[in-house]
Amino acid sequence: MRLWSIHPKYLDAKGLVALWREALLAQSVLQNKTKGYKNHPQLIRFKRAADPVSSIGAYLRMVYSEACRRGYRFSGHKICRQDEVKKIPVNKGQVEYEWQHFLGKMKIRSPEIHKSARKISMPDHHPLFRVKSGDKEAWEK
Repeated sequence: MRLWSIHPKYLDAKGLVALWREALLAQSVLQNKTKGYKNHPQLIRFKRAADPVSSIGAYLRMVYSEACRRGYRFSGHKICRQDEVKKIPVNKGQVEYEWQHFLGKMKIRSPEIHKSARKISMPDHHPLFRVKSGDKEAWEK
């Protein structure tokens, strides 16, 4: 499971679809609708949020918006409620780590995206997050 801190606009089609499915799984976990993945490290920051379910809903809403912008047909009705949520802090080092991880994936899977993305030193982050100083998150493998 990878719930990217980087903005979903960077993901290729395969990555965006995978993110959608994984975030829906995360939503089910946070709603206690599944027994698996309850202790997955990617869920830690959502569990720490004041309202974890609304936070994953807000996260999914941005993924859904990006999919719609591209003309994909994701099922928006699968997104749970989204009360007002506070931005979740993410370390700058985490965003940088994920960017390098993303570039490695694109180098193999989509050389065209890799060629343009490697010119970006600091990518935009998912709007749910607020970047703060710090290293890679402790929960990151």
